[in-house]
Amino acid sequence: MIYLNAKESYIAAFQKHIRRPGAASLLNWLLTTDFFEAPASTKYHGNFAGGLVLHSLHVFDRMSQNCVYEFGRDCGEGIPFPPDRMESIAIAALLHDICKAEFYKIDYKNQKVYSEQGRQFDKRGAYSWESIPFYTVDEKFPFGHGEKSVFLINEHMRLTRDEALAIRFHMGDFTDRNTGKAYEMCPLALQLHIADLQATYLDESAQKAGKEG
Repeated sequence: MIYLNAKESYIAAFQKHIRRPGAASLLNWLLTTDFFEAPASTKYHGNFAGGLVLHSLHVFDRMSQNCVYEFGRDCGEGIPFPPDRMESIAIAALLHDICKAEFYKIDYKNQKVYSEQGRQFDKRGAYSWESIPFYTVDEKFPFGHGEKSVFLINEHMRLTRDEALAIRFHMGDFTDRNTGKAYEMCPLALQLHIADLQATYLDESAQKAGKEG
C-alpha cells in the first residue's frame, strides 16, 4: 500500500484500534521521540527518514490480511475483525519496533562522487570527494530488541501475555530455544514474525527498487 503521509496514517490506525488505558500516553510519548522520522535500519530495508513508521504500517497491513485469512472463520468471517481482535493485531504490528525510537543517528563519511565537474580522476572517471550522511546506531538503552519494545510499551500501557510474546519473539531468532515454543503457544507471535518478513522482503524490497513512492 502507498501512504501519502505515513505519520498521519500511523496515528489514525493507532487511535482507531488501540483504545486500552495508557494508549494515549504511549502515543504522546512516541510523538516526543524521533519515531516518525527514524529509519527502519542503517543500510537495509527502510534506511531513510520515515522508514520506521512506514515499515510499521506495512507490517500492520500484512498482519491484518494474514489474520483475516487465517482466523476469519473463527470471527464469523467478518472483515475487518471484531475490535477486540484487531486491537492485539494493531498493538503487535504498530509497536513491535518502537525499540528503534532514539536508536539511530546521522553521521558523515567522505565518499567519491563521480561527475563531469570532478577535479580528480581514476579508472571510472572524474570525481570529487564529498561528505555523505549515513545512519549509524546510537543505543542509549541496551535492553535487547523485542524485549526493549515490550519494556517501553509497558511503561505506558499493559500488554496481554500473547502481545508481549509476539513482540518479544518477532525477530524469529531460533538460536533461542524459546522461539519455537512461543510460536507453538501463541499464533499472534507467529503471525507477527511472518508479517515482519513479508513487509521487509516483499513490500520494502519493492519500494527500494522504485516500485513504491
